[in-house]
Amino acid sequence: MPTSNNWTRSQTLAALHIYLQLPFGQLNHRNPTIKQLASWIDRTPGAVTLKLSNLASLDPQIVASGRKGMRNASNQDKALWEELQSDWDAVALSAASVYEQLAAANGLPAAVDVIDEVPEVAEGETRSALVQVRVNQARFRRAILASYDATCCISGLRHEKLVIASHIVPWSLDTKNRLNPQNGLCLSALHDRAYDQGLLTVLPDYTVRIHPDIVSQKGDAFMCEALAKYDKKPIQLPGRFRPDKNFLASHAVRFKFL
Repeated sequence: MPTSNNWTRSQTLAALHIYLQLPFGQLNHRNPTIKQLASWIDRTPGAVTLKLSNLASLDPQIVASGRKGMRNASNQDKALWEELQSDWDAVALSAASVYEQLAAANGLPAAVDVIDEVPEVAEGETRSALVQVRVNQARFRRAILASYDATCCISGLRHEKLVIASHIVPWSLDTKNRLNPQNGLCLSALHDRAYDQGLLTVLPDYTVRIHPDIVSQKGDAFMCEALAKYDKKPIQLPGRFRPDKNFLASHAVRFKFL
């Protein structure tokens, strides 16, 4: 017998996990991941899709784009969304934990959602910790690629095997926003490396700045085409989870662009 219409916090957390991982365009009742979660929590795929639409109605960027969801978000949905904004990693990890528990209860690996992206780690005392770090990194990547449609926001290169989910504030410097897609950019491998080394930045107005030493290299055709030509150009904004301006400013200040 299906559960009642009232969603528990755990069920809503599991739905939130899917919301963070799937592209907006895939949030429909035919999606295999949604069907799977529906079977786990004894609800219909349509009911799960409605819950995801309700969560979308709380996402300012989704609303601003005209994709307004169902506008039936519950008080629990709203409270959970507020929690997410105030401590992203804590809520995202809690959502992932609930999802993993449901997977395990149904005989599936805990990290079933990203198992294909997590390489094997040798046995040892640190194995469990390393696996968890890689699972979290894979989930961050999924969220970024879903938001940016696997497209480099600087060059427009679109191929999930050639783009990287780049942290704006490095993993080691902010333990509360490691999983926050608003702390990420989707970049090609070249632009990711340049960003990491401070050869380029993205300002809070979402425009690219290239290091003056590179811009001045007029005789290097490759550098001009691959990097310099993007100086002062706007990035392609993601469909949701727009980069946080404070995070962008911190990178620009750290590398003396501001």
